[in-house]
Amino acid sequence: MNKKLVLSVGALALSFVSIVSAKSYTLDFSTPVQAGSTQLEAGTYKLEVEGTNAVFTNTKTRKSVTVPVKSEETNTKYDVTSVDNLTQGSTVQIDAIKLGGTKTKLGFGK
Repeated sequence: MNKKLVLSVGALALSFVSIVSAKSYTLDFSTPVQAGSTQLEAGTYKLEVEGTNAVFTNTKTRKSVTVPVKSEETNTKYDVTSVDNLTQGSTVQIDAIKLGGTKTKLGFGK
């Protein structure tokens, strides 16, 4: 009976870990981009959403930056993660990121 209890508690603990862990998304920027008021170098980033913030971690340097975002639930489920951007002069500004596998759209303001 003790083995069943231990296995049940272990399975329950693992299910909580998967719920608590944040989903991450991979983004590749071929040129520098502006996310809110933060400049991101060209490169590959891991994106995690933590409440009202987007955390971008450069996969090469491991440097992380946190940017405030406005999260919006839409009627459309996005198949892939995509970035909408605006070009203002020579600056590429992230307007929104649509998170693949969800109905979530992240808005970036200055």
